[in-house]
Amino acid sequence: MTRIDPHPANPSGAVIAPMGEHALLVLLPNPDLVLTAYADLQSVPVDGQVDVVPGAESLLVHFTGPATVLRAAQLRRRVSALATVRLANPDESRSVVLDVAYDGPDLDEVGDLTGLGRDGVVEAHTGTPWRVAFCGFAPGFGYLAGGDPRLRVPRRESPRAEVPSGAVGLAGEYSGVYPRRSPGGWQLIGHTDADLWDLHRDPPALLRPGMTVRFRPTRPSMTVSSGIAAALDAAPASRDNVPLPAAPPIDGTPALVVVKPGMQCTVQDLGRVGYAAMGVSPSGAADRGAAARANSLVGNPADAAVLEILNGGAEFEAQTDVVVAVTGASAALTCVRATPLGAAELLESDCGVALSVGTRLRVGRPRNGLRTYLAVRGGFLVPPVLGSRSADTLAGLGAAPLRAGDVLPVGETTIPASEFAVNRHRGRPDRASPAAPGGERDEPTDAIGSGPEPPVNLAITPGPQRNWLTDGALAHLSEDTWTVSPASNRVGLRLSGPPLDRARTGELPSQGVVRGAVQVTPSDELVVFIADYPVTGGYPVIAVLTDDAADRAAQLRPGGPVRFVDETSPSGRDLEREQV
Repeated sequence: MTRIDPHPANPSGAVIAPMGEHALLVLLPNPDLVLTAYADLQSVPVDGQVDVVPGAESLLVHFTGPATVLRAAQLRRRVSALATVRLANPDESRSVVLDVAYDGPDLDEVGDLTGLGRDGVVEAHTGTPWRVAFCGFAPGFGYLAGGDPRLRVPRRESPRAEVPSGAVGLAGEYSGVYPRRSPGGWQLIGHTDADLWDLHRDPPALLRPGMTVRFRPTRPSMTVSSGIAAALDAAPASRDNVPLPAAPPIDGTPALVVVKPGMQCTVQDLGRVGYAAMGVSPSGAADRGAAARANSLVGNPADAAVLEILNGGAEFEAQTDVVVAVTGASAALTCVRATPLGAAELLESDCGVALSVGTRLRVGRPRNGLRTYLAVRGGFLVPPVLGSRSADTLAGLGAAPLRAGDVLPVGETTIPASEFAVNRHRGRPDRASPAAPGGERDEPTDAIGSGPEPPVNLAITPGPQRNWLTDGALAHLSEDTWTVSPASNRVGLRLSGPPLDRARTGELPSQGVVRGAVQVTPSDELVVFIADYPVTGGYPVIAVLTDDAADRAAQLRPGGPVRFVDETSPSGRDLEREQV
């Protein structure tokens, strides 16, 4: 139990700072107050609140609209009121007991590091209750704090490429249980058969912030073969991907069939909200503006499911008459009609196109940009997961990346395809196409100029750890050019550029992050989160992209140059002045 001494101006000792356009970061002096404030906000949300993410020493509050000074003032009053009362003991009614077989491959090493020996580690791990401080890394992964301080050990120098589901580990002051097979660098001391993440359970996460966790030693069960060592070599565990039909419908139900998926093709909408505290990010379309525009062109609501196509090379066949639109990266579109001659037509993007049954639509390699969006009137009706049809590549939620032969059901519509005029390049028939529909051809691409590619400007607002950089480093951030690394993906972009001098060193306690957050790593590489970002991170956030800039970032190709433009909004400046 902790008591905070009140202070007449700010009894909580909190600092509130903007984190992008739609979130506020509340920095708090101790983990007990973090969990107390989290429980209070979960019970009675402030105006516009859609998600709250606890961190080691902070809360990140997401809003439906702008993170205004008024909302910051509401948070200040709520947190200050909590700090003047004695914090409650952990709620023992919200406790979980996990049976653990202590057979981990790092158990002996942890015994040596701590001086406790193998049996001493087990006794220390089971002898003290732990508390879920926050979640992150993966859905259902809880960072457990408050255990025996003798168990503080560093992460492994070389992370494992695969850690099995149920593995119990230690790192720093935390313990944790891997909810599914994934990479990891924690010291593994055992395993549990408990199901940490189950979409059929409400809520799906077994461990949630504020809960008490006790570990109970047990012998390795026969159901896990020879224990965790064998599991390390087992096949990857299944993800939470939803199945898609394997054959075209025969009852006339509208559908689109994937002929070629290209490099990566996923189903996306505007994402899922309300699950960040369990380690689930919103995900959704990487370029939200392009996805919403595609839906608008076919008469759908903005949040209808679309296809996100990475770098083109995809082909689809209409099983019934449908209306589609393609936006995003500028790519050559070819329509091959199901006629005796099978003539192909070049189409324009950013308009509605009617596809009759049997027609194939090909999306070529983009002339510029990286991600193309295909919307169909009625939306793609893949089964939703946690309220969204988006495929989260980091968390493994939603439909898996599409494969040839996948059938995508389409919602019913009252607008006939005949009402949409096909948009053609008149006088430019594709004579290079073979007569037979579906024949192979090389998509035309525009020649790239011989001159250097101009930098793409990305607008930023200050991040909460902007003061971790020197004034000179901040000048480099906004004046120099950065280069997109090939290691970029839907989680985020990696940018290389000039070294950035630190005004502050050391590690940052894990905190909630947002789409567009710009983190600086110890190697001076910048990481810019886009769609499938983790809900918490441990690197300082020195800037946050605006919504429009985050959409532009999703279209950047590897090797492309980037420049940051500081466009702090007046409300953002007010928030900086009004920090609690």
